[in-house]
Amino acid sequence: MEYITVYQAAQQWKISRRLVQKYCTEGRIAGARKFGGAWAIPAGAQKPQDLRKSAQQKEKQNIQTSENVADMDLMLMPLMNTPFKPGHCLEYLDTILDSRQRDIARAEYYYFSGHAQEAAKQAELYLSHPVLALRLSACLIYAYSNLSLGQSQRTRYTLIQVRNMLSNTEEELPPQLHASAVFTMTTAAVLLHLPLQEGIGALQEQIRLLPPGLRMFALYVQAHYTYLQGDYSKSIGIVETAFAMQTEQYPIPSIYLHLVAVMDYMSLKQPDKAQKHLLTAWDLARPDDLIEGFGEHHGLLGGMLEAVLKRDWPDDFKRIIAITYRFSDGWRKVHNPVTGDDVAGNLTTTEFATAMLAARGWTNQEIANHMGISLNTVKQYVSTVLQKLHIKQRKDLKRYMLR
Repeated sequence: MEYITVYQAAQQWKISRRLVQKYCTEGRIAGARKFGGAWAIPAGAQKPQDLRKSAQQKEKQNIQTSENVADMDLMLMPLMNTPFKPGHCLEYLDTILDSRQRDIARAEYYYFSGHAQEAAKQAELYLSHPVLALRLSACLIYAYSNLSLGQSQRTRYTLIQVRNMLSNTEEELPPQLHASAVFTMTTAAVLLHLPLQEGIGALQEQIRLLPPGLRMFALYVQAHYTYLQGDYSKSIGIVETAFAMQTEQYPIPSIYLHLVAVMDYMSLKQPDKAQKHLLTAWDLARPDDLIEGFGEHHGLLGGMLEAVLKRDWPDDFKRIIAITYRFSDGWRKVHNPVTGDDVAGNLTTTEFATAMLAARGWTNQEIANHMGISLNTVKQYVSTVLQKLHIKQRKDLKRYMLR
């Protein structure tokens, strides 16, 4: 067997000769032998672990674990995860005792009520917070707020940070926190219509570990993902399952679940059922001004906002459309380069809604009846859309539309 000296081992392991001799004396170097007054160490021997550092690391790990257990009381997206009574959202915010949770919940309220700048400003304070639930919440709010602020590069960077958080800590997190991390990453990707490395399966495996409100929103994410796969009936089934299993009504997840049901029923050409879900979502959202989701989903709702909200709530409709323009511009800047899609960005919201229906096989008369406009107006919209997109045939609309 080939041996090396204590001096050579010290150089190789980058420790002192005294520490090498100590390891030899304690029998911690396998195969080390003493010849006279000198130690001979096998050339392939591994450096022993420093027990002092090991103990310190273990103590640090125990402290972190204790902190994680204590911080399990801090919820991811606390407002989303609360069954507050519609019309009493702001009152609920004032009852939150933990100032950090209150800050995050207020950032959520800013976001879901269409105030992106305030939401981003509040969330930015927690982007590097040591408590994971707070950090993940802040990242999700910050990423989506910046879409509406024209800061898509901040959105991309924040989503990368979320993905890194999950990959770097996956093995060390308590199950509930790991589920929260998977929820955050999956939600961010699905709502941007971006590909998932593991599909929706990872979220399905974790959903039982989420608290009730987040579980409801996770089911919305699943339903949205299933909609994108073109399985509209299955997506509706997920929505119905979510509502059947809830013991309390969580307004924010419920709004989003009803909106995805609108998307499904419009894709199935059942506008009456779609309208019922839209009005239910509106009844939940309007008392607290939670209008963001309507603006986010406008292009997927098949002209339902124009058909239902525009006449009776014209001021709210205008605010929703303003959200749509801001959000969709940022959304395309993130979505199109990643997917290679060319979702149109030069159409008005009404032109886009008309084109979505036309791309899905609705006749001009069906579109006119649904949106409450004349047949000639529909024809003009379709003609304008074709000109703007530099295409000649109606069948070519699909490549510029949302799925």
